[in-house]
Amino acid sequence: MTVCTLCERKDAVFGRRYSGEKLCGICFCKTIEDKVRKTISKYEMLGPKDRIMVAVSGGKDSVTLLHILTKIEKAFPEVILSAGTVDEGIRDYRDEALRIAERNCRKLGVEHVVTSFKELFGYELDEIVELVRRRGEKGLTPCSYCGVLRRKALNTMAREAGVDKLVTAHSLDDETQTMLLNIVHGDPLRIARSKPVLTVIHPKLVQRVKPLCQMPEKEVAFYAYLKGIEFQCIPCPYAQTALRNDIRSMLNSMEHKHAGTLYTIFSSMERIRPALESYAEEVKLQNCKLCGEPTVGDLCKPCQMLQELRVL
Repeated sequence: MTVCTLCERKDAVFGRRYSGEKLCGICFCKTIEDKVRKTISKYEMLGPKDRIMVAVSGGKDSVTLLHILTKIEKAFPEVILSAGTVDEGIRDYRDEALRIAERNCRKLGVEHVVTSFKELFGYELDEIVELVRRRGEKGLTPCSYCGVLRRKALNTMAREAGVDKLVTAHSLDDETQTMLLNIVHGDPLRIARSKPVLTVIHPKLVQRVKPLCQMPEKEVAFYAYLKGIEFQCIPCPYAQTALRNDIRSMLNSMEHKHAGTLYTIFSSMERIRPALESYAEEVKLQNCKLCGEPTVGDLCKPCQMLQELRVL
């Protein structure tokens, strides 16, 4: 057996190809927690008196982040930590995730808030997919509807809870996928806005931060395994319809052949972001004429989608 690179005592159970480290379970978990701390400090994500809501889906990334933040925030007794879950309405998938999120929050002693698409928008995602299917036309994918409505639901939930920061569990994989998706969609300037700490440009928007933005997804999963953290294992039934799935497969293949590719892409985008920010026009938001939420035009994207659904 190979000995751990850090403690030089225990047998290694994980090898980081991009760094050459070989780590035992204890040292591996410590490096994960330390990296989250360093990321929070580097980007000044959280303050010692912040009211924080973690967006918890029930999947490995969000549940693991909740466990790590709960551990970190014990050193900051004035921090108020809660969790929020959006029920999109996906039969035989979201029900299990909600139960898992609830059990983890109860175990950690964290207040848990739940909202739903049905409650906020009048439709479950399954109902939206069925309406679009009946129309018989090729249009937006289920993930397109879900992404837009979910962002609005999370912001509304966090704002109504009165928190200062909404913490999301976007991993290094998620961030690099999003960067490339923006390029593939012909909107590279969005990279300027997709960053570890989102700029607040409207009083109704709760600031979002991403403590896992420099953490590979497989390392999050292994941490959860070593710590015995319960999370949902089955993928969303609609995930295969998204372009992101193709980008994910491509990046996974590149990372397998060329270790460190994800970090290189993330670092490159971080370096060019200031130039993109200086080139991009300042986004000016107003209130949506239907729901009052922040939007660029007269109607926000969720309201546009919902209006189209009502005529199907």
